[in-house]
Amino acid sequence: MGLKYLHTMVRVKDLEKSMAFYELLGLKETKRHDSEGGRFSLIFMAPEGQEEAPIELTYNWDGDDELPSDSRHFGHLAYEVDDIYALCQKLQDAGVTINRPPRDGHMAFVRSPDNISIELLQKGESLAPAEPWASMENTGHW
Repeated sequence: MGLKYLHTMVRVKDLEKSMAFYELLGLKETKRHDSEGGRFSLIFMAPEGQEEAPIELTYNWDGDDELPSDSRHFGHLAYEVDDIYALCQKLQDAGVTINRPPRDGHMAFVRSPDNISIELLQKGESLAPAEPWASMENTGHW
C-alpha cells in the first residue's frame, strides 16, 4: 500500500492577513473551495513548482473560537529557502517578528498571524554569519 503526502491544514482567524504572510514566504494560492452551506473556505497554498505539497488554510466565516492561543503543540511547517538572510529581511521589513534569527546562517523561525511556527532552513551549506542576524537575540517562542 502506497502513501502520498497531501497537505498540512492550519486554521486561520484572518484569511487576508494569513494569506499575505504565506505569500511573503513565497507560497501562491493553488486551489480554493468556498462552502456556502458549511460557511467555510479552504485555500491551498504552495511554493511555485511544488503544488503537490501545499498547506491548507481553513477559514470559518463566522469566526473560530476553538483556536488555541498558542499553537506550539502543532509543531511547525518547514521550508527550505535559497537565501535565509534575504527572506528574513523581507519578512522583518513587512513587520514579521523573527523569533529565532538565522545566527548560524542556516535556521530561523517565525510565526504566522495565527501563531503557527514556521522553520526556515538555508538550502545547501549554511551562509557565513552576518549582521544583524549574528548578534540578534531570540524573541518570544519559536
